[in-house]
Amino acid sequence: MTVVAVLADPPRPGLALPQLAETSPLSEAEAATLAEAMLRDTLRAVERSGGDLLVNYRPDEALPDAHVDPDQSAEEAIRGLADEALDAPDAARFEVQVGSTFDARAGNTLTHLLREEGVQSAAVVRGDAPFLLRSTVDSAAMKLRTNGVVLGPSTDGRVYFAGFREPVDYDGAFALPEMETLVDRANDAGRDVGFIGMQPTVRTGEDLTTLVSSIRARWQADRVVPAHTAEFVVETGLAVVADDDGEPTLVRE
Repeated sequence: MTVVAVLADPPRPGLALPQLAETSPLSEAEAATLAEAMLRDTLRAVERSGGDLLVNYRPDEALPDAHVDPDQSAEEAIRGLADEALDAPDAARFEVQVGSTFDARAGNTLTHLLREEGVQSAAVVRGDAPFLLRSTVDSAAMKLRTNGVVLGPSTDGRVYFAGFREPVDYDGAFALPEMETLVDRANDAGRDVGFIGMQPTVRTGEDLTTLVSSIRARWQADRVVPAHTAEFVVETGLAVVADDDGEPTLVRE
């Protein structure tokens, strides 16, 4: 069984998706609300899969001072969000991230799970890929039975899922382009690499345009959409139209 670690920051304005607020019609507060919605959908998808959910949160001491809330710790924020999002929150594990960079935090979590706990396979996701479904997690777990590393490709050379049966050198392993860097590390360690289907991640205005169009298209086709993220799109009135040059543009209805 694969342990899926969701690396989660408290969804606070300015901390969550800062590039999105700079490159889209969303304010910092709205970007944080979207980050929370996507994280809820991610937690639900992992919970409903055949994997074990590990909620791996960044503690207050690892956050920039400007984003520490004296009235609510990072742990309280993440646990409260998970309590509302999950069907059985008591079944999820909650652990503190360790490390000063994302590479270090992800690497420490994966190495601990694989070496110290001896789990069969472990994966990390960030919670910014709302189309992650339980079937996606289960498909990746199946591929991890025959591949040492399984990656979920996303836009701009990113990955939305990175799974391992044994650790690799994680120092700088998530440097862009993440896909190529992680494959290089897998090759250096002599690990076979498998891939699952491509899915969008949401960090910039261009990413958000793709997300909004995808959600609206799936609605029209009567297909499943990520519930919390879709609700955000509706409530904020986001839509995609062609501008005067025929380019897709994100607007509010």
